[in-house]
Amino acid sequence: MANVCVFCASSRTLDARWLALATETGEELARRGHTLVSGGGCVGMMGAVVQGARAAGGRTVGVIPQSLVDLEVADLDSDELLVTDSLASRKTLMDEKSDAFVALPGGLGTLDELFEVWTTATLALHTKPMVIVDVDGFYRPLLDWIRGLGEQQFLKPAALDLLLVADSVPAALDLIDTRLHLTRARSARPCSPPSRRA
Repeated sequence: MANVCVFCASSRTLDARWLALATETGEELARRGHTLVSGGGCVGMMGAVVQGARAAGGRTVGVIPQSLVDLEVADLDSDELLVTDSLASRKTLMDEKSDAFVALPGGLGTLDELFEVWTTATLALHTKPMVIVDVDGFYRPLLDWIRGLGEQQFLKPAALDLLLVADSVPAALDLIDTRLHLTRARSARPCSPPSRRA
């Protein structure tokens, strides 16, 4: 079981298929026994993902700045709602609370959150898995541009390898579960005893 942070849009004017994708994500996280960490909102895909998780019996943790609480968009039904003083401190706390990250389709806020955790991973500040859910090619233009950065030497191959891509929610969570299992297996491995010289 892990705390999985989901980055996604909070717009109220999205096509219904994106809300359905977010709901599916929350449901699938709950089915696998994971806790959902979200941006603490109750609208758009952010609201749909927490509703999906709770409907399937999952635990939810919301992290939201006071400015959005004041706009009355906070998910007050969260099992744990953490209120920060700024968007920057919200991102930091979401990162600290999470064992892995999933990026669903979204806009500037979603990309900001994704690039923050990816950048810190490239600096070896964490080793948490990060997966983009590229449904219907939503992220294809961005991924093509990112690969172009690598071809022009602006981005190292090792950095590209850190960002995983899946074309469905189950596939994304399979990647996360596999990476978390490997990480835990490595950390549980006992140290080798020192060699003895004759």
